[in-house]
Amino acid sequence: MARPKKDISKQRTIVIAFRVSQSEYLIITNNAETIGLSVAEYIRRKCTGKSLPTKKVSPLDRKLFVELSRVGNNLNQLARVSNSGIRDPFNIIKQLEEVKMLLKQLKSNIANNDR
Repeated sequence: MARPKKDISKQRTIVIAFRVSQSEYLIITNNAETIGLSVAEYIRRKCTGKSLPTKKVSPLDRKLFVELSRVGNNLNQLARVSNSGIRDPFNIIKQLEEVKMLLKQLKSNIANNDR
């Protein structure tokens, strides 16, 4: 038995061709791949204003993100104590700021799946 024919209004019969630079193409393909769509479907949804799926985050990455957030909260508490005016003989404030910056970078990389 043959597959039923699509309604003419739902058939995709018109082809739109346009040029992009190599860097634009890489951005488009990376964005489409990140959310699990083909390039054509990604462009179709972007142009028509339809919603795009959210980025896929694996359960392991989600768990790692939560743990990093907890570590960051603990560091913020330590930083608050160290900023209270008590002498800092071991230069803890500078070290805490460096760790805080690294945690922000890790969170950003996890959120963007840049691993």
